Amino acid sequence: MEIFIVILVLVLLVAILLTVIGLRRPEFDENRIMNERLNDLSQVEGPLELRKLELSLPFQERVIYPLARKLGEFAIRFTPQNAMKSIERKLELAGVSSAIDPTIILATQFIGLVFFGGLIFFVLSIGSTGWPFGRKLLISLLFGLIGFYFPTMILSSRISRRQKEIRKALPDALDLLTICVEAGLGFDAAMHKVSEKWESQLSMAFARVIQEIQLGKVRRDALRDMSNRIGLTEMTSFVAAVIQSEQLGVSLSKVLRIQSDQMRIRRRQLAEEAAHKAPIKMLIPMGLLIFPSLMIVLLTPAAIRLMQSALGGMF
Repeated sequence: MEIFIVILVLVLLVAILLTVIGLRRPEFDENRIMNERLNDLSQVEGPLELRKLELSLPFQERVIYPLARKLGEFAIRFTPQNAMKSIERKLELAGVSSAIDPTIILATQFIGLVFFGGLIFFVLSIGSTGWPFGRKLLISLLFGLIGFYFPTMILSSRISRRQKEIRKALPDALDLLTICVEAGLGFDAAMHKVSEKWESQLSMAFARVIQEIQLGKVRRDALRDMSNRIGLTEMTSFVAAVIQSEQLGVSLSKVLRIQSDQMRIRRRQLAEEAAHKAPIKMLIPMGLLIFPSLMIVLLTPAAIRLMQSALGGMF
């Protein structure tokens, strides 16, 4: 039993460390670490030793992060390639593909499976439930599956939140694009103005498109890649209209104005759809929580009076 407790504690520590590594911010990237090491090494006089050079790295980059990568690579051997591509796609849609590796997600999934399942099995084992071993194992497996799919559920929630933010900001961004284009700016300069105006997921997507164009990528390819990274039908329609106007020589300002009006109509339709769904979604909490509470508050005094009356004595 003591060995089982030690294993659970070790799994919990590894899960916490992997979570910290997986959620680290993008500014903690390899370029920043390389620049810091070059600055430190430029101030060192005399010959350099490889051992001292390796020991100069932080403990997280030297031990913890490579260990997490190895564990994730070991998990890849038992994971289908389609599942790996699915995780990469979800990370891309969530906008964190540069900060979190798919191997970290895989390692966190397997650790969640072992931790949640082992914790529930340990609690059921030391308790006085008197359940058979098969029932304890089945419940532990169910909670282990919850722990396995918990990281992907968090990713799905982040994808939905990011897409809602982009959908909400898209009509205003297209209005600003239209104004800039009509004022005489080119499309790339107009996108740069939009990326400077706001600090949102959409402005970050526009800024990445501008960077890719400056690095030599064709504009239509950069726009298509942005549409694939976001995964919204509205963005796909906008990119297709811009590429088509560029190929056919249609006025870009008119295309942007039409797209802006369509995005605003689409946003209003989605808001109306959500408003129509609200009464149906309220039925479950009203039927399970609000109505029983009202019945208890309203009928309890009447029931007490009846029990104290002659009618209560009959029963």
